[in-house]
Amino acid sequence: MNVLWVFAHPEPRSLSGALRDDGLRTLRELGHDVRESDLYAMKWNPVVDAADFGAEAGDERLVVGATSARAHARGELSPDIVAEQEKLDWADAVVVQFPLWWYGLPAILKGWFDRVFVKGFGYGVRAEDGRTLRYGEGRLAGKRAMVVLTAGAREPAMGPRGVNGELNDILFSLQHGTLFYAGMSVLAPVAVHGADRVSDEHFAEARELLQTRLSTLETEEPIPFRTQNGGDYDEDLVLLPDRAPGGTGLAVHLTRAG
Repeated sequence: MNVLWVFAHPEPRSLSGALRDDGLRTLRELGHDVRESDLYAMKWNPVVDAADFGAEAGDERLVVGATSARAHARGELSPDIVAEQEKLDWADAVVVQFPLWWYGLPAILKGWFDRVFVKGFGYGVRAEDGRTLRYGEGRLAGKRAMVVLTAGAREPAMGPRGVNGELNDILFSLQHGTLFYAGMSVLAPVAVHGADRVSDEHFAEARELLQTRLSTLETEEPIPFRTQNGGDYDEDLVLLPDRAPGGTGLAVHLTRAG
């Protein structure tokens, strides 16, 4: 496979950096081709502005969605955005690695998605019959994605009754609302808990877990999110009453919830 590893941690000598290095080495040993976007090392600009869209932006009020779509269609996006989109087009699978900060992504990684997943590439994609292709369909359909993260909280505190909330609920906006939205098949995340106090033994376990998960990157069953156009939702994109009857919340958007 062609694998893109998107890395968002400011310190290469960190736990995250060590796991990234080991993960890239493992992928190469397994015979995969690997490219990396090390966002801090690249000094990636996370801020969307008119300069992203070249001549298309002009001097008028910036409407990001429409302007980005035209710039993308006309080949006028800034070169740094185009380079990342080319990596995504090349990739069969994408690993997104980051430390969990304040229940979300580091700003530099959020800005990578904001700038790279422009309209016409990450969203706003339509079929010939006019259907909007998202949530399981879209330009990035057929590609796999996996989140690798470190978190300060211990594992029980990020469980179903933990004070921090369940991990997949915390990651729903990324895994479902970004990666799956753009069409990608999303694998269960790899999480290293208690990351600020990892012992040598815990690190060895984390390395083994990551290596094991990378070895099944091609074959692992993805998270069973419901596709938008698969017949589970009505015209208002509300789950039909006979799917997960009586249920509410994020879990109803998994097929096993029904």
